[in-house]
Amino acid sequence: MLRWSVGLAGACALAGSITVMAKPIAFAGGYTVMAEYGAGTMEELQLFYAPRYDFSFGGGHLELDSDETTKTRSINYARLNYLLHRWNLDNAQANVFVWGGVGSATGNTFTGSVLAENAGAQADYETRRIYASFKTDWQGSSAFSHRIDTLQLGLAPYRHEYGGIATWFLVQARQYTGGIHRGTESALLLRLFKGGVWVEAGVTNGGKLQAMAMVNF
Repeated sequence: MLRWSVGLAGACALAGSITVMAKPIAFAGGYTVMAEYGAGTMEELQLFYAPRYDFSFGGGHLELDSDETTKTRSINYARLNYLLHRWNLDNAQANVFVWGGVGSATGNTFTGSVLAENAGAQADYETRRIYASFKTDWQGSSAFSHRIDTLQLGLAPYRHEYGGIATWFLVQARQYTGGIHRGTESALLLRLFKGGVWVEAGVTNGGKLQAMAMVNF
């Protein structure tokens, strides 16, 4: 009985943190707004609604600005997100998400607006002290193909209580394909969240600002 009670308490505390990690589905009946800013490289805004715990839909806007050339992209898309699998462990949780969608794109290397497609996946693992995630997100059309791969590893200096402020220190490695950025872009980030509000910010190895925010309601 004691072991069951401790496990239940840990699961409840963990659930409080999981709802505000960077995921395309927060909870059934909830909305998720996510914004990301990478100075001089990318900006993205997303809004999703989840009618169920394992499914959400919505859309987003992505701006890509190459730091190698003068290449730019502006992409609007509608997207479906699906929780492929979730592991609820004694003191941890792991998830695999997949998504896909369509939209339109403009850019300065082709004429007019083209049909664009979006596909991706995310896998993450989390305890109250350790966080790891890998996300791959592809945007493509007849005129271009870009993929953004992002790996994050995080460590919490303390086990936060449910309803309290959580703090994480993260390292991030990111690669862009399609001539947006050469090599791997790394960053050191500080993440804070409480309730349904989650923010993180830091600096890349190129000295540029990297910032993200998410609100669940």
